[in-house]
Formats: sequence, structure tokens, C-alpha cells
Amino acid sequence: MFLSLLPSDHRSCGRRCCCLLNCLLLLMVLCSFWFGIRSDRWRHGVPPSCGLQGTTTNLSVDSSSPQDLYKDIALQRILYEKPDALKSPRSDISMMAPWFAPIVWNGTYNIDILNAQFQPRDVHIGLTVFAVKKYTVFVPTFLETAEKYFMVGHKVNYYVFTDRVSDIPIIELAEGRRMVVLSVPTYQRWQDVSMRRMEILQDYSRQRFMDEVDYLVCVDVDMRFSDEVGVEILSNLFGTLHPGMYRAPREGYTYERNPQSEAYIPLDEGDFYYAGGFFGGNVEEVHKLTNFCHNAMMTDKSKNIEAIWHDESYLNKYFLYHKPLKILSPEYLWDDDFGTPPFLKRRRFLAVRKNHNEIRN
Repeated sequence: MFLSLLPSDHRSCGRRCCCLLNCLLLLMVLCSFWFGIRSDRWRHGVPPSCGLQGTTTNLSVDSSSPQDLYKDIALQRILYEKPDALKSPRSDISMMAPWFAPIVWNGTYNIDILNAQFQPRDVHIGLTVFAVKKYTVFVPTFLETAEKYFMVGHKVNYYVFTDRVSDIPIIELAEGRRMVVLSVPTYQRWQDVSMRRMEILQDYSRQRFMDEVDYLVCVDVDMRFSDEVGVEILSNLFGTLHPGMYRAPREGYTYERNPQSEAYIPLDEGDFYYAGGFFGGNVEEVHKLTNFCHNAMMTDKSKNIEAIWHDESYLNKYFLYHKPLKILSPEYLWDDDFGTPPFLKRRRFLAVRKNHNEIRN
């Protein structure tokens, strides 16, 4: 109405002014909306210039503080002595395998730092033992000492495989720890009992362990914990140096030497001799290891071949060509019949004295 009262040239100018004014108003609305989004991103701790490429995480608008968003990666402040890049913690032992796998000895790590790394991840550890026939007698001591020394402060599932479920005692466990008793068949020969462990661990790794724990530690039951065993042992795949073989030359290892066996290792090959009584890793890697060992044993059985040290022979074959990423020193599997050499600062997992023939028969 107002524009119709103006001369034609003025009306044309007025229309242009109105269009310009509308454009400016639209631009102001868009800017206000854009800055609102930017402000939300800044308030939620995400730098606007970084973006979130490659992630599907949704940052909903709520009252969370920036500290809440970073709590999963925050580490506690820990005071400890500065490490020296030019000085080894110990000079009396080897601390590294040729493939850069650490050999775990007392004094070569700081357990407080390791616990601070593992605890925020809410790691669950499965500890497996086989208590078949008379070996159930070792279960009480094993569990009682494990509660005192094994993975203290972490969540643990004890998986006890047995043919005598009623013989397994009920042990009071710390918070976050539980015992699972699993029934398994027995076999006439102790050698078959030992070798069938690989088949059972292979099956349960897929059927159950994958859903319940992050790491598996597979040990013998006729043992007792006598010192701390913690997260320093954990890696994707680890083995333990045999207490009777850590000083032996390569040709002195009791590998399987029959070329027809799937466990065969030639005299000019071999890194270490690993004990069958203490190995583990994440569930996927333990499944691969036990799957190989079981299939190799079944192949040998079809040829009427039995490896010299049964499941331990196949374990050593696997570790030769699938190097463990961490190696536990003899501290983690010791027998006092070997004495106490000066380099052995701790005896963490000890063999229980027994009459083998009486227990096995």
C-alpha cells in the first residue's frame, strides 16, 4: 500500500530495499542456527574443527560435563621412580625374546602402573583347571591360595572341570569372583586325561568363554599359589618357561623327535621349552592354540602315534611357529625339587609334593 503511493522509480527502489532487508533477515536466522550448533559442540567437549570422521557415536544434548565424556580414558595419577632408558632393571637375566616378546621376571615391571591400565577396562579373567579322578584332592588348596594371590582386585571366573562334581568344595570367594564347576568325562589312562584337555578347552572357548571372560589362564590343579600373580602375565598369547628346561641347549629340549608326528620339531629348531601347566591369552588365541593341538593329536592318533610329552609336545610345536607375545619366567611355574637358584627372586606358583603314581592310578 505504501509503495503504491510513491512514484514508479521510487517504488522500484523500495522493492529492492525490501528484498535486501529480507535477505539480511534470512542470513541472520541461518547464522543464529549455525552458531547454536557450534556452541553445543563446544559445550560437549568436541572441537568443531576436528569433526568425528569414522565414528558412529551420537553426542546427545544433556547435562553431562566434559569430564564425564573423558572418564573412560582418564588414568589415575601415580607417583613412581623415573625409568632409565639406558639402564636395565636387572642384569642377571634375559628380559626379551628375539621377536620382542618380554620375559616377565620380578623387578622388570611396576604392578601399580599395570593395574591402573587394566582396571578401567573392567577386565574379566578365566582361570581353568582340570580336577579329574583323584586330582580333586588338590582343589581346596588351589582355590584358597588363588584367592590370596591370583589377580587380586580383578574379576575372576574359576572354571573347574571334573568328573566328580560332588567332590568339589564350596570356597568363599571375594567380590567379583565366582566358581563354575563343569562336568567332563573321564578316561582310563592319565595320558588321555591330559591330552583331552585341549579338546575341552577348544570347545568351551567357543561355546562359553567368549561370552564370559576376556583372557584365559590355563594351569595345572596340583599346584599352589605362593606369591602374587597379576595382570603382568596378560597378553594375546603367553607361555611359561619350563622349570627344568630353561638352561637346556636346543638339542637337549624334550621335543617330539618322531618326524611322522604332528608335534615333530627338528634338532636345529626351537626357541624355548614351554610348560604345559601354565599358558593362556585372550579367548580367541587360546581357541586357536587348543584347536591346533587337539587336531594334531587326533591326526597322530589315527597313525597310532603318541607324542612323548602328550599335550605339552603339541603346545611347544604351536609356540614355535606362533610365537607367544609374552613369556613368563620360571617364577610362574616352579618345583622346589629344582632348588632355589639365586636369580629366582620369587616362586609364584609351586608344584605340590605328591606321589605321582598313586595320584594317577
